[in-house]
Amino acid sequence: MLYWLLYLKLYHYFPPFRIFRYLTFRTAFASLTALFTGLVIGPLVINRLREFQIGQYIREEGPKSHQKKSGTPTMGGLLIAISIVIPTLLWADLTNRFVWIAIFSTCAFAAIGFADDYTKVSHRRNLGLTGKAKMGLQIATSILIAVALIAMQTRGLYSTKLVVPFFKHFRPDLVIESLLRNPALWPLAFLPFMAFVALVIVGSSNAVNLTDGLDGLAIGCTVIAAGALAVLTYVSGHATFATYLELERMPQVGELTIFCGAMVGGSIGFLWYNAHPAEVFMGDVGSLALGGAIGTVAVMIKQELLLPFIGGVFVIEALSVILQVGSYKLRKKRIFKMAPLHHHFELLGWSESKIIVRFWIASLVFALFALTTLKLR
Repeated sequence: MLYWLLYLKLYHYFPPFRIFRYLTFRTAFASLTALFTGLVIGPLVINRLREFQIGQYIREEGPKSHQKKSGTPTMGGLLIAISIVIPTLLWADLTNRFVWIAIFSTCAFAAIGFADDYTKVSHRRNLGLTGKAKMGLQIATSILIAVALIAMQTRGLYSTKLVVPFFKHFRPDLVIESLLRNPALWPLAFLPFMAFVALVIVGSSNAVNLTDGLDGLAIGCTVIAAGALAVLTYVSGHATFATYLELERMPQVGELTIFCGAMVGGSIGFLWYNAHPAEVFMGDVGSLALGGAIGTVAVMIKQELLLPFIGGVFVIEALSVILQVGSYKLRKKRIFKMAPLHHHFELLGWSESKIIVRFWIASLVFALFALTTLKLR
């Protein structure tokens, strides 16, 4: 909105407004706008949640130290979503389709999380939507995103080819070209791509959701992951950097840097209130929205296979749950004292603050490694 007003409309009357054409400038201001939006409206949102008695219900089988957190306002992810969407609308070029897909993903996954959180609060228990219902809604949303990307591919704005780290020329296409010759089989031709997009986005969304178990843990890791995505998005849309790093250049995805910058700023703003001891929890409305946004951006900038490194801690947390459940079903034995992994370390005697900071450090190491792969091709 401000890009349209200050640059496209007023630049000719006031030349200094040309600074608003620069992506780095608008990304910085989107981050600051998101940060201050979160800081300013944070107390209002928290007080409203308290007034409506929207408190967190702690499962009894978890660490006993968490019982004192019962009643802490949850659904604070609404604050995160607002802090991301509003700055993006203000500073991004709203004619860019990638920006709208990112906004749609954030809002759609936030709506799913909201329904889950509201069910928990209204029923006064720690169980929300059924697993099948939640997964079904996430898959449906991901398929809609995949369909939008396929439509953009037909216009030459997107590629369904997979970018494989460390390999320059190995780029398999996720569309079965032989089936494209028959219009009746087109849906089947795009089926592998849609399945892959759903796997990445749904997996990312649930991985962040599983990580959200300690004060500031998930949101701190999100700041790091979103920062890494901002760098990857910027170089993917920059002609010189993309050529030098031998990336597939997609000019329009550069505008997603503003969205990623807003995610960084909004997450820091929420961390101000979510830091230990937390004044508010993000709930599923926040964790699903953030995970969905991260996965969607990774798909749009063709860095899906780097996502396990960009969000390394999220992946480890999700794997710990998968391994724990699988081991118990197959062997009737548990690998960890409790899953996700952060609870395992709690039961080993680590303090909550130590776990959080060490997981942040691990997240930073993973993100830095992901960035180093840009030249290792």
